[in-house]
Amino acid sequence: MQMPVSFDALIETARDAKLYKSLIEQLNKDFLLANVDLEFHLDVLPSSLKLLLHETVYHLIQEKFMAYLNLLYIIDVSEADVKALDGNDVLKLSNDVAFLILKREWQKVWFRNTYS
Repeated sequence: MQMPVSFDALIETARDAKLYKSLIEQLNKDFLLANVDLEFHLDVLPSSLKLLLHETVYHLIQEKFMAYLNLLYIIDVSEADVKALDGNDVLKLSNDVAFLILKREWQKVWFRNTYS
């Protein structure tokens, strides 16, 4: 599987595979498991998805760091990938982490769809 390198490429890949709604469902499931108060409507626009996810990650980093770490653990975002990011600019960091979250969720959805 070739991983998308941008948010737009990821969304396009999910839509082409007709798995966009499954991606949203997986996000909702993992956010609920992590006890983070965010639920996306299944018909959420990609631009709204990106904005809401970015804002939520930013808020968690700034205000609820333990909840942020728990979310990364629940979703199973690679620790090495997070450590490789530049942590000096929290706004950019939260955007990059939001993309890492989407990439990991996309992997889960793709594997489940391909191998079940």
